[in-house]
Amino acid sequence: MVDITILVVEDDRAIRNLITTTLETQHYVFYSAKTGESAIMEAVSRAPDIIILDLGLPDIDGIDVIKKIRGWSNVPIIVVSARSEDRDKIEALDAGADDFLTKPFSVEELLARLRVTIRRLSYDAQIKPDETEFINGALRIDYRTRLVYIDEEEIHLTPIEYKLLCLLAKNVGKVLTHNYILQKVWANAIAEDVPSLRVFMATLRKKIEKDTAHPQYIQTHIGVGYRMLQIEQKKG
Repeated sequence: MVDITILVVEDDRAIRNLITTTLETQHYVFYSAKTGESAIMEAVSRAPDIIILDLGLPDIDGIDVIKKIRGWSNVPIIVVSARSEDRDKIEALDAGADDFLTKPFSVEELLARLRVTIRRLSYDAQIKPDETEFINGALRIDYRTRLVYIDEEEIHLTPIEYKLLCLLAKNVGKVLTHNYILQKVWANAIAEDVPSLRVFMATLRKKIEKDTAHPQYIQTHIGVGYRMLQIEQKKG
């Protein structure tokens, strides 16, 4: 039994049944809502661990539902929507969504996105308020000394590269849009600064990735942004 509760917000009966049946076969505990208003009420009363949200709801646009929930909760939100344009994905992620899955989708991909989110929840639960370091596979960030290591070998980063890496690390498993990163790292940045961001991200990758053609740590979401991948820890 997976000790995770999921709120499914979908007004299309066929798709809602597909998602809930998939969750049921995996022994997840789930609730469902057909409208934005009922979704917000369920999120308040049920306090789910994860929300799967459609954007095209009959009463409130899903983007507004995300914004309302983000006013009081950091619950992971996975958007499942027929909207496939990059601008739609960016708008949802900027509003506070954690992931975006485009319809039509396979149940295997949905379950994979859920597993990634659950791993991030597990990681977040282990972080202490006074956490002084970040460890992800061979990558280690020492926040006290502001030093970064790969396989315990110190990697020299510029101040901007260090800020980028820390921002990704503190949001491990979550897609961060170009705009979000720019605003967090360069407070006065504008959309036209994205090429500069790509240059800094490329130099950061060269320093921490063994093979930049097959990145292990920083995943590019073309036209959207970047995600720090969580590395499975070896047992034994």
